[in-house]
Amino acid sequence: MLNLERLRTLDALARHGSVSAAADGLHVTTSAVSQQMAKLEREVGQPLLARNGRGIRLTDAGRLLADHAARIISQVERAQADVEAQRGRAVGRLRIGAFPTAMRGLLPQALSALRTDHPQLRARVREQEPEEGMAAVVRGDLDLALAIDWHNKRMPVPGELTRTHLLDDSVDIAVPAGHRLADRGQISLAELADDDWISWNEGQFCHEWLVFTLRGTGIEPRIAHIAEEHHTQLAFVAAGLGVCVAPKLGRGPVPPGVRLLPVCDSVRRHVYAVWRADADRRPTIRAAVEALSRSAAVLQGGPESA
Repeated sequence: MLNLERLRTLDALARHGSVSAAADGLHVTTSAVSQQMAKLEREVGQPLLARNGRGIRLTDAGRLLADHAARIISQVERAQADVEAQRGRAVGRLRIGAFPTAMRGLLPQALSALRTDHPQLRARVREQEPEEGMAAVVRGDLDLALAIDWHNKRMPVPGELTRTHLLDDSVDIAVPAGHRLADRGQISLAELADDDWISWNEGQFCHEWLVFTLRGTGIEPRIAHIAEEHHTQLAFVAAGLGVCVAPKLGRGPVPPGVRLLPVCDSVRRHVYAVWRADADRRPTIRAAVEALSRSAAVLQGGPESA
């Protein structure tokens, strides 16, 4: 009889491509991955891994068994969802990924409500960029993730996932207090053609959106500084080193020396939750999405805020 945990290890190796990455995805040590694979090879009676330079690759038998493992794990998840649906209670573990501003601005309230309404549900949260979170849900490393896209640039959602809209997050442009436009009540992006920008890491969806949007207004953006965290970007603005996009979700107080200017063409982000379609009936997923939707409604001054 094949061991399910060893099949999970093989599946992680096939998805991640290395022992160390598989170990990170499974939250175990590299030696634990190697031990599980050695046991699985003894169970099937043939090698599943082969050396490939300094790394490893799956043998033909390994690829064949990995394909079966992916289907088996998906079927187990469906069975879990059906059993949970039959039981009708949100219990057990729920793994959530969220991007930084949602971690600050949305999740604390939602997790507090989950703890109150479903005391037997143990939510565990990991901070990740939206594209990383969605990939982790597809792989099965997370149960649910929070993601974003923009009013003029949508983020592709894999076909295996279901999504629900939570809120629209409007953004301002942060400029230094001494900026030539600092006293304006509203600006257009085209007016910032000669400014240096502080942006997210290159390759991230939000960085690509910023470059795409500025070019759409006829600006060839001058990205002067790269900073992952919004609060770091605002500190650079306060020091007079450039301007940046400042989403409202999770923003909190801005540093002295920063002015926030609304954009006349209404720049906004769409925030949503994603989860695997084969887990759609799980009460844990349903409970989490409901709590997130209530928290989002409070942030936007909807009925739940009364």
